[in-house]
Amino acid sequence: MVNMSGGQAVVNTLIALGARRGFGVPGESFLAVLDAFYDASGFTFTGCRNEGGAAFMAEAWAKLTGEVGLCFVTRGPGATNASIGVHTAMQASTPMILFVGQVGLEHQGREAFQELDYRQVFGPIAKYSTEITDVSRTGEIIRRAWSMAISGRPGPVVVALPEDILTQISNIDISQEKISAPLGGAMPADILQLSEKIEGAQRPVIIVGGGGWTDLDRNVLKNCANELNIPVVTAFRYHDLFDNTDPLFVGEAGVGMTANTKRILREADVILAVNLRFGEMTTDAFTLFGTERSGQWIGQTHRSGDEFHKYVSPDLAMICSPSAVLQSLLERLSCTNMQVDSTWVTVARDGFIASQIAKPQPSPVDMGKVTAIVQELLPRDAIVTNGAGNFAIWPNKFIQFSADQRLLAPQSGAMGYGLPAAIAAKLEYPNRCVVCFAGDGDFQMNCQELGTALQSDARPVVLIVNNGTYGTIRMHQEKHYPVRVSGTDIVNPDFSALAEAYGCYAERIETTAEFAAAFIRALASPTGAVLDLNVAAEAITPSLTIEGLRASSQN
Repeated sequence: MVNMSGGQAVVNTLIALGARRGFGVPGESFLAVLDAFYDASGFTFTGCRNEGGAAFMAEAWAKLTGEVGLCFVTRGPGATNASIGVHTAMQASTPMILFVGQVGLEHQGREAFQELDYRQVFGPIAKYSTEITDVSRTGEIIRRAWSMAISGRPGPVVVALPEDILTQISNIDISQEKISAPLGGAMPADILQLSEKIEGAQRPVIIVGGGGWTDLDRNVLKNCANELNIPVVTAFRYHDLFDNTDPLFVGEAGVGMTANTKRILREADVILAVNLRFGEMTTDAFTLFGTERSGQWIGQTHRSGDEFHKYVSPDLAMICSPSAVLQSLLERLSCTNMQVDSTWVTVARDGFIASQIAKPQPSPVDMGKVTAIVQELLPRDAIVTNGAGNFAIWPNKFIQFSADQRLLAPQSGAMGYGLPAAIAAKLEYPNRCVVCFAGDGDFQMNCQELGTALQSDARPVVLIVNNGTYGTIRMHQEKHYPVRVSGTDIVNPDFSALAEAYGCYAERIETTAEFAAAFIRALASPTGAVLDLNVAAEAITPSLTIEGLRASSQN
C-alpha cells in the first residue's frame, strides 16, 4: 500500500489499467484529479471547451481505438452537459467512463451548490452509475467501473467523485492487474444448427453491427463472407465493419434504408445477425423481421444475453464474440457445397452500386458531385466523421468505406458529434486524413471545439453543408405543414472568418466547380481546414426538393 490522495488513487488506478488519454473540462470539484494528472507519466488530459464536446471526444476515441474512453467533468452543469455523450455511448455500445465531480459527503442531501444525485440522473442512460464514498476503496470501484464498461454489451459507466474523498489521504493498494473483456465462445450444438441452415440457404445474409469489434473480428468476417459467398449488410452507421468496395457488401440498414436493402432483407431465407442489437433503424421502423416473416430463419449473436427478443425473436440466440461464431462457421462450411444463389447476390450488389449514383442537385454546390470528389481523393486510411442531420446522408449513403477507412458517427442521432469526433481521431492519428461532414446547424452545436483543435494541434478538414436551415426538421415540416416555415431557418456567421480566428485554413465555396481544387488545398493544409459550402435549402435530400415535398403533401 502507498500513502496517497483519493485524486492520485483515481489517476494511478486508471494508468495501471492501461489508460492513455482522457478528455474533459476542468472544474473545482475535481482539482485533486487535475493535480494528479500533472505527475501522470504516459497519460494525456485534453482540455475541451464544453463538456458535451469532451464526452463526444471520449466516445469517438473509444470507438476508434477499442479502448475505454475517459471523460472528466465537474458537478451539476458539467455533468448534465456531458450527458449527451453518455447517451451516445449507450446507443453505440461504446465503452466509456464519465468521472463527475461531486459535492462533499458532508453536504450531500441538502441540495448543496450544483448537487445532483448521479445514480438518479444517469440511471436511465448509462450502463451503471456509482459513487466513491470511501477513499480506501477507490481502486476497487474504478476497476469495477472499467470491467462494467467493457463486459457484455459495452457501454458508459458514471463514477461520482465527492470532493472531500479526492483530497483525503490514505494507504491505498493500487492493483497492477489489467482487465480484459470476457469473450464468449460458440457452443458446438449452436454452430451445428447454424451451419446446417447456412449450408442449405439460397439467399443468406450476414448483418453486422454493435460495439466492441476488434481487428480480428473484422478479418474473420471478411474471410467468412468471401469463402462462403454470403452478402453482408451493416447496421446504421457501422459501414466500416466490412469493406464497402467488396462485391459482397450490399448495403446499410439505417435511416433512409434503400429499397434495394429492404428487398434483400425481406427476401433472405437465412439471416445471421452478428453482434447486432435489433432496433428501429435495423428493422426499418419495426417493419422487418417481425412474427410474420414467412419462414425466414434468423440466428442472432451478441456478447450480452440482454439483447435478444427485444423486438425480433431469433430462431437461434448465441452469446459469443463475432470472431467466435464466424470462425467456427467458416471452419465447418469451408469445404462444403454451398447452395447460395450467386445471381441473387450479384443483383443485390448491383442494386447497391446503382444507389450510389446521386441525382443532380438543385444547388450552387451539388453535394452529390462533392461527395464523389471526396470519395476519389480520400486516402486509403482516411477517417470520416459526421454529426446528425440530412447532410449526413452524403457521407453515410454515398461514400464507400474501404477496408482501412473508418467512420465515426453517432448511432443516437446527436447533432454536434462530427467535429469533436474528428479532433479525437486526429489526436490519436495525427498523420491520417480526417474529414468531418457537418451541417451548419450541426457545426454550431460544438464549433467552439475548434479551440481544442488549435490548442492540441489536432486539425481535421471540416466540410460545412451550409443551407441556412435545420434540414431534417425542415423536411418533416414541409411534409406535414407545407409553406408554414417556423423555427427552422438559421442566420449563420461568416464561417470562414470564424475558422480563421481559430487558426484554420478556410474558404467559402460558392459553386461545385470550385470544390475539387479547394479540397486539395484543404487536405494539404498543416492547420486543418474549414470549407463553407454554399448549398441550397431546396436540395433537402438527394431525392427530394422542398417543392416536391409540398406537392406530395397536397396530393
